[in-house]
Amino acid sequence: MLIGKLADLRRSGGVIVDINGAQGKLAHILPNGTKEPIKVGDEMEINDNRSVVVGICKVTQTFQANPVIYTTYSSATSFAPSQRLKLSFVPVKAKQGQDPHVLCRRIEKATSLRAYTRDEFKMITFLYYLKYTGMPINFLTAVALGFLVGVAISGQTFYNFTLDNLRYFGTLKAMGARNGMLLRMILLQALVVGAIGYGLGVGTASAWGMLISGRTQLAFRLPWHLLMVSAIAVLVICLSSAALSIRKVMKLEPAVVFRS
Repeated sequence: MLIGKLADLRRSGGVIVDINGAQGKLAHILPNGTKEPIKVGDEMEINDNRSVVVGICKVTQTFQANPVIYTTYSSATSFAPSQRLKLSFVPVKAKQGQDPHVLCRRIEKATSLRAYTRDEFKMITFLYYLKYTGMPINFLTAVALGFLVGVAISGQTFYNFTLDNLRYFGTLKAMGARNGMLLRMILLQALVVGAIGYGLGVGTASAWGMLISGRTQLAFRLPWHLLMVSAIAVLVICLSSAALSIRKVMKLEPAVVFRS
């Protein structure tokens, strides 16, 4: 809670609005075109029902960045369009020391309704978007294109680097360097470049997330799973790029370099 009291929700039509919604989509549009954030005491109309703002809160950003409004169940049923079932779910907090999985099974037995732990509820929400929306296809397409472009650009760059330095590799071969040593040199160069690029990319993404966090309605999250998958992708790109240039070095004859 930023402004107001939770107890004021008992007022007729009382609602608590999240700060981003109050400053964004629910803000008043003044005659000059500027926005005036909604504040405590202002009235709103929700589906032809009068409501009054009794508090401002700060909540975790939703995926769709829609305004979040809290009210009592009786007020919510009057605000919502007419339908048979108006209750989506009921949050439950377990007592200290209570196993959430055991509690879920007790609730299911007593109510004949489904009960989920926090992680289970996250998973079914994730699977819903995965199954019934086009978001996964769009994200996977963008990732696949980025991966292919990364392999193409880095592979071409590394291959050109190998061609430009082919005479040096030939000199090393003439001095007795074996293919295994040259292979390790190329792989080391690829891994060093990949590590530097990965560090710059992750650092830039983290800095950008910290910059927009709390200033816009965009939600930002960078879990370790994403960092690990990104590191594996960068490793594959580096190894694929190195493989394109290794073949050229392996077939290199030192005499050809000295003749040219």
